[in-house]
Amino acid sequence: MSIEYRLLAPHECGRIKEINPARFIKRAWRSVNGIKQWVDLDWLDDDYPDGYDNHFDALQATFEGCGFAIGAFDGDVLVGFVSVNRNVFGSRFKYVLLDQLFVDNKYQGQGIGKNLFRLSAEKAKQWGVDKFYICAGSSENTLAFYKTLGCVEAMEIDQALQAADENDMQLEYALHA
Repeated sequence: MSIEYRLLAPHECGRIKEINPARFIKRAWRSVNGIKQWVDLDWLDDDYPDGYDNHFDALQATFEGCGFAIGAFDGDVLVGFVSVNRNVFGSRFKYVLLDQLFVDNKYQGQGIGKNLFRLSAEKAKQWGVDKFYICAGSSENTLAFYKTLGCVEAMEIDQALQAADENDMQLEYALHA
């Protein structure tokens, strides 16, 4: 298997339907009685969080805002993608939002997500920004993935992004480390 990576074009947003985003979530980081802790979920999430339409719309908005998306292809099939929004925010640092990163469940664990992350970081550096801002899902596997890449808790919290999903972890990644 040889995975090829390339920029996605705006007209290819619908191709994210080719990806099977299903994943089993054993544990997640949650607030219980005001205390953050691991909670057993043992849950199969068989769709994109908040549904396909939400992620399709978000990808279109990324392109409309002059952001970019990179796809991972096995032959002609899209098996993963990452999208980065162009809007710069933050008071101490210049952040851009790494908005989405998904890899088909049959392709997870093969380094595709790491490659997509690294390729998107290289491209975002060209904008002269300091860091990625990431609203990471709270599953144990998702948080472990971002930690292995060097992501840490965000120093500046975007209140609107945090309010969008109180279970998400607000992370950052220094692009010029």
